[in-house]
Amino acid sequence: MGLKLIIFLHIIAATIWTGGHLILSLTYLPKALKHNDFSIIESFESKYERIGIPSLITLVITGIYITTVYTPDLFEFDFSDHYTKHIAIKLGLLLCTIALAIHARFFLIPKRKLKPLAYHIIAVTIISVLFVFVGFSARSGGLL
Repeated sequence: MGLKLIIFLHIIAATIWTGGHLILSLTYLPKALKHNDFSIIESFESKYERIGIPSLITLVITGIYITTVYTPDLFEFDFSDHYTKHIAIKLGLLLCTIALAIHARFFLIPKRKLKPLAYHIIAVTIISVLFVFVGFSARSGGLL
């Protein structure tokens, strides 16, 4: 029961994280680029971060727990193991997300560079969808 609850929380957090980035990329970003208005992105982010950041934290915490259950020997790097392969991919996606977030927060947002930030937003959205795909692949028996 406990593991199922953790997986459910993980899925809810993934829905919030990925859904928020899809909304940002598909509705707010085109409008911001069309009007060359950085404040459109700022407005969305100020509202979304209240649930987006807790969702990301929830994803990391529940992901660590799920990893310890499904791949207790993760650091043996046995990529023939179904779950090890999927979790390693998810860790790589997480590192990419963190790198993009740090770069955006410290270099693009303070300088209000909309077009380079747009590439980051699109990249994080694609990574978010890939997270969902890899999670689905792991749980469904493997598409990867």
